[in-house]
Amino acid sequence: MPDQRRHRGAHPEDGALFAPSAHAVLRTACGELSWLLSRGYPVVATTALVGDRHRLVERQRIAVRRAACSDRARSTRIAQRVAAGSWQGREVWVDGFNVLVTAEAALAGGVLLRCRDGALRDMASMHGSYRRMEETDAALDAVAATLRRHHVASARWLFDRPVSNSGRLAERLRARNEPGWTVEVVEDPDRVLAEAPPPGVIVATADAGILDRGPAALDLAGHVVAELESRPAGQLVDFTDS
Repeated sequence: MPDQRRHRGAHPEDGALFAPSAHAVLRTACGELSWLLSRGYPVVATTALVGDRHRLVERQRIAVRRAACSDRARSTRIAQRVAAGSWQGREVWVDGFNVLVTAEAALAGGVLLRCRDGALRDMASMHGSYRRMEETDAALDAVAATLRRHHVASARWLFDRPVSNSGRLAERLRARNEPGWTVEVVEDPDRVLAEAPPPGVIVATADAGILDRGPAALDLAGHVVAELESRPAGQLVDFTDS
């Protein structure tokens, strides 16, 4: 069946799965998983172990896995994060789908995770295909407003060629004619973002695989969501102290 969704909002069961009454057990599970990851245990097996221990369903396990990280990864990611006041005049390379989908989820009232490393992540998944949502243009407006507010010199957007409709989305961004924006569709944005930025360039992503490869980074989606003037009341689960 083709994807007929119009919003990138919450799953029908998320109201119960991520209600405030569930936050304590989710944070405990995240802390336990992070403790195991810090000692070299494999993520798949330990997620299953922790999930079984706390009787978590699949979406809760996904959230805990996205929120958790080893102590070393947490320290490294926090150390390489660029403060908001340091963006002015800088070039930013944007992990396109990573930033845009989180902004869409926020505007649609979806579940958001403030993860153990401080990054904001969502619960959405695209499964190799991107579909424009009713919130897409508003999400792009919000990202543009944040980049302007922080006076970045330029923004280079990168989208995954293997993801269907990435070309159409890139054309949509180009049609906006935002000053300083360039938009590219490349085979492997993660490699480009992790390995290719020259000195002085900031990478905008919450992707753990990119962050763990060491670029100077900013949590652009997190700033976008924090600076939204209004949005539907989605559910935020805070794992920062886990």
